[in-house]
Amino acid sequence: MVRDKTPTAQETFIQMAQAAGLRGRLLVTIGLLLLVRLGAFIPIPGIDRNAFQAGIQGSGLANLIGFLDVFVGGGLSALGIFALGILPYINASIILQLLTAAIPALEKLQKEEGEAGRRKISQITRYVALGWGLVQSFGIALLVSRFAEQPGPMFVAGTVLALTAGSMFVMWVGELITERGIGNGASLLIFISIVSTLPRSIGQTIDLAQSGDRSLVGGVIILLLVFLAMIVGIVFVQEGTRRIPIISARRQVGRRLYLEKSSYLPLRLNQGGVMPIIFASAVLVLPASLAQFFPGNPILTQVISVLSPGHWAYVVLYLSLILFFSYFYASLVVNPVDMSQNLKKMGASIPGIRPGKATSDYIEKVLNRLTFLGAIFLGAVAIIPTAVEGATQVRTFQGLGATSLLILVGVAIDTAKQIQTYVISQRYEGMVKQ
Repeated sequence: MVRDKTPTAQETFIQMAQAAGLRGRLLVTIGLLLLVRLGAFIPIPGIDRNAFQAGIQGSGLANLIGFLDVFVGGGLSALGIFALGILPYINASIILQLLTAAIPALEKLQKEEGEAGRRKISQITRYVALGWGLVQSFGIALLVSRFAEQPGPMFVAGTVLALTAGSMFVMWVGELITERGIGNGASLLIFISIVSTLPRSIGQTIDLAQSGDRSLVGGVIILLLVFLAMIVGIVFVQEGTRRIPIISARRQVGRRLYLEKSSYLPLRLNQGGVMPIIFASAVLVLPASLAQFFPGNPILTQVISVLSPGHWAYVVLYLSLILFFSYFYASLVVNPVDMSQNLKKMGASIPGIRPGKATSDYIEKVLNRLTFLGAIFLGAVAIIPTAVEGATQVRTFQGLGATSLLILVGVAIDTAKQIQTYVISQRYEGMVKQ
């Protein structure tokens, strides 16, 4: 067996079934995800659900809940204790990422304090998520209080407590998956929430295709082909890298002379992965979240209608946010100055580029171009399927869209890579034992 090759699908499945460590991580991940899905449908006590469903039917509130349900897996429409899901934690992460770039003390914690600094930032993120969860829970409690069996301060307090505790539990589960399971916990929780909406959308699409209307059947086929093309494009961009050649200088250690070695410095086309899409979507959800506090407010209602998929303002803002978060995440993931210093310490250089500031400027220029191309592609993938839905009048995937498709494919690729990493580690452990 060639040891340094990427594991085949057969070897991966065999290791998943036989390797105790990998199998344990997979079982932990699956069990925790199922637990979160179950909690989304454990009802909040004291609400007349029939009155709630009748009250929101055909209103603007139904559109708001349907939009948010994509990110919480239907928990909001079911009024479950996990109705907020991972959203407070995602919003808190956005706030901390922005503050880290603006506040030198936080930036120092992240870049200079090492693992201890990152743990402190994680703890601050949890506190911010708790505060944001309390705010959102209070808004939802006020929103549904008119459907309560016994409305009043006690109902509001109990609902806030249940929703906030559920959100904190989901946040803890996400961190537990990251630590003891497979993949990024927060991303997988969003992934499973989106997947839970697929059976309904697929069922509605099949019913539409069987209606007999040829134009609708053609629209369904076109939409599915566009989604397939988008998946291929997403995989291509997620895996795309720019290899910058580097040469290690000739050096002598004792009596041994090491000759020049050529290698490369890989820069990903999309440094932020799926996070720019998640963060941009979370920002677009904020007006809908604020509307919970002011039901029926004409200004917020107008803002939500303007920021609905298909509106030109939504398209412009969405593209701008994707571009911003792509550059923002690229600046967090790759530091050209640090890379230049590390190359200089190793005695390596880029052919034709002087070490030091010239190298960091060159890396920054290449990184900016890659990030721009990646952001433009992400924006195109996010907008094109929505435009096709409008043109074909096939709206059974409304709310799912390309945002969810990007998240699904991106999380699936990242999780598959982590599984492959564990398989390779198991392979080398076997070589050591031999």
